[in-house]
Amino acid sequence: MNNKPNIFMALDSNFEESNIVVFGAPYDGTVSYRPGTRFAPNAIRVESFGIETYSPYQEKDLEDLKVFDYGDLELPMGNREKALDIIYQTSKKIVESNKIPFMIGGEHLVTLPAFKAVFEKYNDIVLIQFDAHADLRDNYLGEGLSHACVMQRCYQIMKSKELYQFGIRSMTKEEHEFAKKHTILEKFSANTVSEAKEKIKDKPVYITIDLDVLDPSIFSGTGTPEAGGLTYKELQKAILDMRGLKIVGADVNELSPDYDSSKVSTITACKVIREMLMII
Repeated sequence: MNNKPNIFMALDSNFEESNIVVFGAPYDGTVSYRPGTRFAPNAIRVESFGIETYSPYQEKDLEDLKVFDYGDLELPMGNREKALDIIYQTSKKIVESNKIPFMIGGEHLVTLPAFKAVFEKYNDIVLIQFDAHADLRDNYLGEGLSHACVMQRCYQIMKSKELYQFGIRSMTKEEHEFAKKHTILEKFSANTVSEAKEKIKDKPVYITIDLDVLDPSIFSGTGTPEAGGLTYKELQKAILDMRGLKIVGADVNELSPDYDSSKVSTITACKVIREMLMII
């Protein structure tokens, strides 16, 4: 277990020796319903104290991995563009150092600058999204830089145009029509991850997990809960099914810890992050 609550579990390697760099992006400036995701990175580190570093699912231990916890970025709450640029510059520094950025959000918009930095090195990158919401709007209330539009912005950057979407169960009619034409969409579930892996093969992959993909009956600590989601076991299987992919960047986002006073949602987020770090 972690005896240093200011880091995630056992991530006490230094930057130079690490293969993966974890950092927090405590930002929720475009949240469309309930704010509070900016408190997630710190809450996750604190609650990770109670989680074992060993995964019986993968028979691996975080203590054996070379992962550096960079800490949380200092993001200006009232300046969206500057906050996004800080995330981009941090991700770029990690990528240029030949390391893998692993970001803990924050709201889902934080994926955009991190993904952009990784894409600039890996132009044929594939994007895998786990989410309750399609996030494919062109704008939300007239604003294109919103967590409701983040996958549309990422898709516009991509050259491969390979966006896999799992667990989606909330979208506008326009988003649905766009997804049917342009993305690989599995609504409501995540049962075809293995098939996606066979198609992706050795291409570089960025994975983004919006934790509201989980059903709110087991994950209430999120800003935009949506009934009908995955169980933890279903998400865990999907994560394990991605083993072997060439993962070059990842993030876990949209925990809003104060909406679950039991801290079960935060503990669940810790476990998702542990398992994701191990498949990388």
